[in-house]
Amino acid sequence: MEEGAESRFLVRRLEVSDYEKGFISLLSQLTICPPISFDEFRSRFMEIEALGDNHVICVVEDTEQGRLVATGSIFVERKFLRGCGKVGHIEDVVVDSAARGMRLGQRVVGFLSNHARSVGCYKVILDCSPDNRGFYERCGFVQKELQMAVYFNPLPPSS
Repeated sequence: MEEGAESRFLVRRLEVSDYEKGFISLLSQLTICPPISFDEFRSRFMEIEALGDNHVICVVEDTEQGRLVATGSIFVERKFLRGCGKVGHIEDVVVDSAARGMRLGQRVVGFLSNHARSVGCYKVILDCSPDNRGFYERCGFVQKELQMAVYFNPLPPSS
């Protein structure tokens, strides 16, 4: 990472004011993410905030530009397995296309993994495309199983 980047890029939890810092447009670089109003954003933010440490969204803010350049989330699943253990699920990791190559994604994944460890998770899991496998391996993950999915009422493909 370039000199001064540690202080320029602030890694923290999502705040309601991040709506104005481009959170939704950042997510749209990952997948289909139609525009939402501030009221819709605030309502969902409050739902997630009420879950406390069981659902955390991490962001990286470029403090020089006042905008978000990376994000990811983790939710904690409470299980009966492993003596009522907990598993962290990482989702929605994206780095702005103009900020890639500065290890911001690794900082997001590290923040989320450390959070999972701090709340007592025995493992952290995620799904990724084959193209992103190398990135997650550099973050300490190993391929484990096979992902499968069923989509209900999917959004139309983006144009």
